[in-house]
Amino acid sequence: MMAGGTLAGAGESGGHTLIYLARHGQTPLNESGVLRGLADPPLDETGRDQAQRLGARLGPLGLWAVISSPLLRARQTAQPIAERAGLEVATDQCLVDRDYGQWTCISRDAVVAQWGSVDRAPGAGPRSAVAGQAVKGLSDIARRYLGGSVTVVSHDAVNRQVLVAFDAGLGDPDTIPQDNGCFNTLLWKGGGWAVLSVNELPEGP
Repeated sequence: MMAGGTLAGAGESGGHTLIYLARHGQTPLNESGVLRGLADPPLDETGRDQAQRLGARLGPLGLWAVISSPLLRARQTAQPIAERAGLEVATDQCLVDRDYGQWTCISRDAVVAQWGSVDRAPGAGPRSAVAGQAVKGLSDIARRYLGGSVTVVSHDAVNRQVLVAFDAGLGDPDTIPQDNGCFNTLLWKGGGWAVLSVNELPEGP
């Protein structure tokens, strides 16, 4: 899915950075319908295949860095990309998933039925905290690798907040598709962001 958008933010000049913002591959919890958050399951067989496809698609693009959420499913997804690029996986806390507190590993539908939405459930980390942390972190990464390209691997709850922060025209974050093993293309230029594509899925072998 291609996306257009003006550069969000302003103030800095010179240079640009391409960031490929990926979502980790599938885990058993993705299939179960529960809130995952800071739970730390590994990729399942499908997820490992999705990670290999991302590696084949993004690894050869001349990346300067591969940076992952510290959670296992993201690190395992980042590894094939880094291997193809001849790099090591770095981790950054700014990419970590939303903390659902006591509702972690509880059915999303059950939480919504009880509280009306996940956002109203007591103890669930606020979306604003996720967005603020990720936007600042990605901007720092873009500055650090100015002139290059970077793959970062995060989570759907993070990616959706980032995409809307960088392109409000994308609408409600909950409606933005973020399939397991997808990536989005972001451009940092002149101190602002543009979303170039959303929810791209690498082709299979």
